[in-house]
Amino acid sequence: MKTFFLYLLLVGVLVETTWAQDLTGTWQGALSVQGQSLPLVVHLKPVDGGYTGTLDSPKQNAFGLAISSVELNQKRLTLGLTALGASYEGTLVTADSLAGTWKQGGASFPLNLKRTDTEVGESRKPQEPKPPFLYESKDVSFQNAVAHLQLAGTLTLPKGAGPFPAVVLVSGSGPQNRDEEIFGHKPFAVLADYLTRHNIAVLRYDDRGQGQSQGDFATATTEDFATDAAAAFAFLKQQAKIDPTRVGIVGHSEGGLIAPMLAAQDTTVAFLVLLAAPGVATDDLMLQQSILISEASGAAPQEIEQQVQLNRQLFNILKSNDEPEALLEQMTELVDAEAKRRAGGDEATEAALKQQMTRALAPTMSPWFRYFINLNPRPTLMQVTCPVLALNGEKDLQVPAGPNLKALADALKSSGNTRVTTRELPGLNHLFQTAQTGLPAEYGQLEETFAPVALETIADWINGLAQQTYGVKE
Repeated sequence: MKTFFLYLLLVGVLVETTWAQDLTGTWQGALSVQGQSLPLVVHLKPVDGGYTGTLDSPKQNAFGLAISSVELNQKRLTLGLTALGASYEGTLVTADSLAGTWKQGGASFPLNLKRTDTEVGESRKPQEPKPPFLYESKDVSFQNAVAHLQLAGTLTLPKGAGPFPAVVLVSGSGPQNRDEEIFGHKPFAVLADYLTRHNIAVLRYDDRGQGQSQGDFATATTEDFATDAAAAFAFLKQQAKIDPTRVGIVGHSEGGLIAPMLAAQDTTVAFLVLLAAPGVATDDLMLQQSILISEASGAAPQEIEQQVQLNRQLFNILKSNDEPEALLEQMTELVDAEAKRRAGGDEATEAALKQQMTRALAPTMSPWFRYFINLNPRPTLMQVTCPVLALNGEKDLQVPAGPNLKALADALKSSGNTRVTTRELPGLNHLFQTAQTGLPAEYGQLEETFAPVALETIADWINGLAQQTYGVKE
């Protein structure tokens, strides 16, 4: 979960040095991102005539990230992070302070660093399950015969002989490990622990190309990820102590698009739990998301409207073309026109804006995004006949509860599915944490990983399904 769609969340920087000045020590500063302060801490130490180091992002619970490329020209320090398309340029003001700018995804943020003796500790995540567990937990692997790759995960089984109901957990967008880890939180580990302690077996797995799973994440689409989930579902049904007639799928965010795909194709899917699942077309969803996050971040109405118009033009281009060359040509025209408008006649500014916007829009050319932008969940939802529980947080700014829960219910019921339950949970965000703002920048600041009311609702609903209502067809 790593975050949904195109919103960049900082996780780390890598640096390596070749200078004589002594920069040994801990350097701290803070970015202002979406109305929130995001502290960053760089640790540098000398090695082999240069420096090595690590970076921490405490609010995101990211610590000890390796450091890899740095240049110093006179008093000007440049840190580069190719993997995230990010850089930091700072000037040594004193021996213990740097004034500079962090750049990423076409955006720039002031970032001043000061050397300090104070250490920032890891934030508490009290819900994270720790052994010894009150159930069986074992590593497993299974084959996706369609994609010819092996996936790895963890199967947790309640104590006792069974057979037990069971679920496959399907993660949201972005490369995820089996715990759906984001900013130090492990939502799927917490959910699996709670469900298993309430007599529901759980299989969670690393996305393809992540953790112990094979495959290439970067070239895959939502459709490809659906074949991974189908392989996990087939594997789970075959396991000892599992009742194969009571195996369902829990999908979060993009996983909430994938779960109905499987249920529409395989009537042995006993039930679905859709967590913050899109119910509207994905291009409309992303426009909703950009408006809500911008408003919550304090952006001016005029700025929001201009951004919406630009995004709408971008989405229309992506939806109307399949050929990469035609796409690139139209996107270049869009970038040129927008940069010219923003620059107000300043050629240097226009050139810089073109470069920044081209970098920022590059991810939209990926196979995943080009597939995703064309998704409309309604036709698939109309084919789902099994029981469905759909939950959203009231403060979810990424998949807003009102329009998406309504669209989900309307689509599911339109073909006669009467076993549909929807609930909007007060005060919860996209990750089902109790939140103040709902902004993505807040996720890592919260100690709570998964609100108890959400955990209880899911477990109670699954355990409350009478066997005859599961809707399994032989």
